[in-house]
Amino acid sequence: MSRLKIEISVPESHVERVLHALHTAGAGRIGEYARCSSVWQVTGTWQPLPGAQPYDGEVGLVQQGQECRIESVCRVEQARTVQQAVRDAHPYQEPVIHFLPLYEP
Repeated sequence: MSRLKIEISVPESHVERVLHALHTAGAGRIGEYARCSSVWQVTGTWQPLPGAQPYDGEVGLVQQGQECRIESVCRVEQARTVQQAVRDAHPYQEPVIHFLPLYEP
């Protein structure tokens, strides 16, 4: 395994900021192409617990709202740098950032 798929949920207002951070950190390279990613709208659900400082919503109430899902790729050795760059650019207290191994025969 040398590459990871990245999945990030983000409010639409911050898509460009997160994409910039993601690509500046080196993600999105596929062969001779850079800044490769996909973005589409999804519906997110969350419930801020006591002690949370939600970007959107109120503590204790189940929330539902429109978000965007960003997908891209990075090399395994880039994952920590990419994760930190996305966290720094993301407005959520606990951003959803998934790294999934890619099968590459």
